[in-house]
Amino acid sequence: MAKKFWIKSFSVFLITCALIGCSSEGSKSNKGVTEVKVSFWGTPEEVHIITEALQEWQNEHPEIKIIFEHTPYTGYISKILTRIAGGAAPDIIATEVDYFVTFASKEVLEDLNPYVAADEKNFKKEDFFPQIIDRFTHNGKFFAVPRDIAPFACVFYNKRLFDEANLPYPTEDWTWSDLLRLARELTKKDNAGRVTQYGFYTWAWQNFIYGNGGGLVDNVKDPKKTRLDDPLTIAGLQFYADLSNLYGVMPTPVAFSNFGMGADRMFANGRIAMFLSGIWETPQFRNYSFDWDVVMFPKNKKGTRAFGTGGTGYAILKSSKHKKAAWEVIKALTGPEGQRQFAKRGLAQPARISVAESDAFAGDVAVPVNKKMLNEAVQYSVFSPFHPSWREIEEKIINPKLDLVFNGKKKAIEIVKELTPEVNALLQQTK
Repeated sequence: MAKKFWIKSFSVFLITCALIGCSSEGSKSNKGVTEVKVSFWGTPEEVHIITEALQEWQNEHPEIKIIFEHTPYTGYISKILTRIAGGAAPDIIATEVDYFVTFASKEVLEDLNPYVAADEKNFKKEDFFPQIIDRFTHNGKFFAVPRDIAPFACVFYNKRLFDEANLPYPTEDWTWSDLLRLARELTKKDNAGRVTQYGFYTWAWQNFIYGNGGGLVDNVKDPKKTRLDDPLTIAGLQFYADLSNLYGVMPTPVAFSNFGMGADRMFANGRIAMFLSGIWETPQFRNYSFDWDVVMFPKNKKGTRAFGTGGTGYAILKSSKHKKAAWEVIKALTGPEGQRQFAKRGLAQPARISVAESDAFAGDVAVPVNKKMLNEAVQYSVFSPFHPSWREIEEKIINPKLDLVFNGKKKAIEIVKELTPEVNALLQQTK
């Protein structure tokens, strides 16, 4: 984030906190007023959106005062767990779909099913995409109300580069073969053989596993063993690696790290023609002057389509002394107005189906024009394995070894043979 933007945004954050009651320490409640503390990791812009959306609700509910407590994303889990252990926890926490696994496994979250049952006139799970509701449900207990869902399904493409190459824009029926063909035609080199424009880039290697019919584990909701050694998984991983090391249409991780700029800037500056990521990239691309849009991640040659996903929700901690008031706040935090504002600013795909299908998202004419495809994309989304150690397994065991494949040092089949027994042993450890 640019320094100038941060200073401006932080000023907004401070002003907003003063208006709505943001605090890291909390404050003494006025007589008859219940303070509900909400911890989250959002940017100052997100704070502003949330508080702006909740201002009318807050005016109508003077008996409840919302206090936002900003907690950095880095170390978020450990900070929240430390506060719980120290008896100084917030009432509500924001949690994305992977952090949720840890919180649910630690059994620190309140089951929201009784609140839903008692409030059936004002809250219905059916109003949300079922996939994200299912993710936030564990062992029959519903632990978090979703705010957004975020499939890694957006292939952003630079229209100018397609026009200059006389190529038609990709459409929803394209395949991996089409992706490779277009990427090869859009990759350019100088006289010395150095790549000056890459046809494609993504960090989402999981898409090439899921999209090929493979998987990371046998059962996402209750993993017992890995599927890294599945031939479909191996083929997907190798195709992803080949984009860099065989076809040369995508920078390797090592090459990418030497560019000195992020993929977003490379895409906006015309150094990358197609960039696979999530809808959250939208606000920064809107700041650049170039013509672009999105298309759904392609199918493989057999017609299979799938991709990883993110998403965010709000949960009540068991330790909260104000659970009834916290439930009212969660309903407000995930209400239609807040989700509309997030959608209009390009920050998120709403978890509420009605908002996702409204003029705030699917019908919004602002770029990307084709973002409506994400409402269909949700059905092809695959969440990370629900295992308390999965994040550690992936970060410390899987990723370092896969980097050898992605940098062309080893073949996928070699690495998965090394990884499979180690990952299986860790999955079998007590959850």
